[in-house]
Amino acid sequence: MKKTNNRLVLLVDDYKLLISYLNGGHSKTAFDRRNAEDLRIELKKAKLVNKDDFPDDIVRLNSKVRIKADDNEKVMELMLVTPDKADIKQRRISVMAPIGTALIGFRQGEKVKWQVPAGKKTFTIMEVINDFP
Repeated sequence: MKKTNNRLVLLVDDYKLLISYLNGGHSKTAFDRRNAEDLRIELKKAKLVNKDDFPDDIVRLNSKVRIKADDNEKVMELMLVTPDKADIKQRRISVMAPIGTALIGFRQGEKVKWQVPAGKKTFTIMEVINDFP
């Protein structure tokens, strides 16, 4: 879960798709209900932006993201995807996973916090790559 004063920014199309998942429109996909509720809370706070006005440095669905843990020098690279496209071996992380919920809507340079098995961790978003079709 995120703890920041910065406002979450979402692409309108991503918002609609995520709401569809949360409302059961994609029933074949399993995800943690608690994480889904965290995401629903975050979505309510979001500023919605059309594709033409969407900043390049904000994490959205299908963003490639490099993040660094604040407590060490480890850098992770991942792609944020819908639950049905998640594949940890290919570093495709579901937006419904805690890390996905923590990252979506935040921009390069911002810090995000989320709960991991070892406790809360803080990460810095080092780079965001958005390839719009």
